[in-house]
Amino acid sequence: MSRKIFKVIIVLAILAAAALVLPGLINENGSDGEKTSEFIRPFYGDIKVAVSTTGVVEPQNRLEIKPPIAGRVDEIMVEEGQSVRTGDILALMSSTERAALLDSARLKGEKEMEYWQEVYKAAPLIAPIDGRVIVRSVEPGQTVTTGDAVIVLSDRLIVQADVDETDVGKIKLRQKAIVSLDAYPEIRIDAVVDHISYESKVVNNVTIYEVDILPESIPEVFRSGMSANVDVIINERKDVMLIPCEAVTDGNSGKTVKIKDTETGGIKTVNISTGLTDSENIEVLSGLREDDMVLVKNGSYQPPQKKSVSSPFMPPGRKGK
Repeated sequence: MSRKIFKVIIVLAILAAAALVLPGLINENGSDGEKTSEFIRPFYGDIKVAVSTTGVVEPQNRLEIKPPIAGRVDEIMVEEGQSVRTGDILALMSSTERAALLDSARLKGEKEMEYWQEVYKAAPLIAPIDGRVIVRSVEPGQTVTTGDAVIVLSDRLIVQADVDETDVGKIKLRQKAIVSLDAYPEIRIDAVVDHISYESKVVNNVTIYEVDILPESIPEVFRSGMSANVDVIINERKDVMLIPCEAVTDGNSGKTVKIKDTETGGIKTVNISTGLTDSENIEVLSGLREDDMVLVKNGSYQPPQKKSVSSPFMPPGRKGK
């Protein structure tokens, strides 16, 4: 192979490599592609860090009311969802003997029936706690045994959330939380952490702890067994200076950003001190002024219009409100 042919091959190889590299360079500079950069000013807003998980609406204390005697239910005095207080009569029932006696008296006439109803009183089922009726499992006329739950009461509904062992150390009692229901995603319920289980359980090879989330108020739409999403607020700041996470570089010298040099018109790198961060923004404690122009690599970024930042750790398939 002659030297001339060898040189031609080298030139062609260089041209081919350039054809592959140059479009990438053009795109990075933003002249002909999607990857662009822009300057934005720091903005003020709210930022929060949360542990997000899922849970189920359940009674904190579930109490089954079972009859002290076997017999027939004469009357149910309550409906599902109704609030009751200690001492309220939930139902009236006849023992097996009373039911048989009343059936015989009914054949003899109304007066005989009324007489035995007055002499042989029905047995009442009394509410032992203040609560809400969540199950009414029988109807009047139904025969029950002492092992059948006629009424089920709940003192209050909570959300029992499953928290991974890597996150449970961040959660403390009385921390604020936000609850939303899969059935009513538009409703956001303020709540607090009421209890953290001391014993773990393993679900799908993951060690989790049950955490009781107590709503500050129970909406009418709450139903036992509903799926819920929970954001436990670990930390939050209001009205602080924020910049996009894409603008920050974390290197050996700490966190830095590129800003426009007002004296030379070029770009210079400055160190910043940061605070809270979520998936979108990062809090700037020092190192930037309000009028600094910060370089952001992704030109599609749009600062939020409101002074609020969504929770950063949403479970898959959810969007921040």
